Amino acid sequence: MRRIIIAFIIVAIVPFTAAAGGTREEGSVQFQALRVGMDLRYPPFETRSSEGVPEGISVDVAEAFGEFVGRPVEIVDTNFASLIPALNAGEIDVIIASMSRTEERRQAIEFSEPYFYFKIISLVNSDFAEANGITVDSPKEAVTDLPQTRFTGVTGQVSASIPQSLGADVEIATTLESAVLNVVQGSSDVLMMSAFPVTRGHLANPEDTIVLWDPFVSSPIAMGIRKGESELLAQANEFVSSMSQPGGVYDELRANWDAVVMERLGRYGLEFFINEN
Repeated sequence: MRRIIIAFIIVAIVPFTAAAGGTREEGSVQFQALRVGMDLRYPPFETRSSEGVPEGISVDVAEAFGEFVGRPVEIVDTNFASLIPALNAGEIDVIIASMSRTEERRQAIEFSEPYFYFKIISLVNSDFAEANGITVDSPKEAVTDLPQTRFTGVTGQVSASIPQSLGADVEIATTLESAVLNVVQGSSDVLMMSAFPVTRGHLANPEDTIVLWDPFVSSPIAMGIRKGESELLAQANEFVSSMSQPGGVYDELRANWDAVVMERLGRYGLEFFINEN
């Protein structure tokens, strides 16, 4: 009789255990780490702490997204140029790396809705600005509409391609540092670049340069998802939509990073990257 009772208990427990374990299989997607690819060389968005731990604005976004989908996050440090190949090879699950959503990249991967905007602004020689009545609040046309404006840019980058697309001659530099020096020394008048390089150049040379804040381009930054991963893409879009809710991710990012961004930009906090215009 005792054997019959034990057998009955085992039979009763096994289905219950199997049912309970069915949603927590070790290999199930729900409990696998979400492998997030980013290049940890670009503070304050993607970098490492002094202890070597990944940190930054994008890291916080990744952690929040992992919490949103109920998966632990693993940051995979990947050279920026290798992020899309790594995604398509299955080495990472999602790109959260300050990557612009472009038509060329959309041929290879899917993108979520934008969650940041990276703006191209201008470093302007102070003497040129004063001579032409240009201030920090002038519209971008204040430099593009002047036929005498001399542009400089780094070979192969938007700093060269944007003014060239406007029909301007561009003094080509091989490095960002030499392009900044062209503006500082006055051999060129304007350098178009993303915000942090421009403000870094200005803060290092405050007497010789000003920043023209009106953006030439406002580039949408989005998460990269493998083609065919419709569920993860839908989750990413739902997450992005939730970021602006009161007490949501944007508010948390502002609390953590406003002061850091303000120190680097000298005028704006994180809002500069949240707003498109």
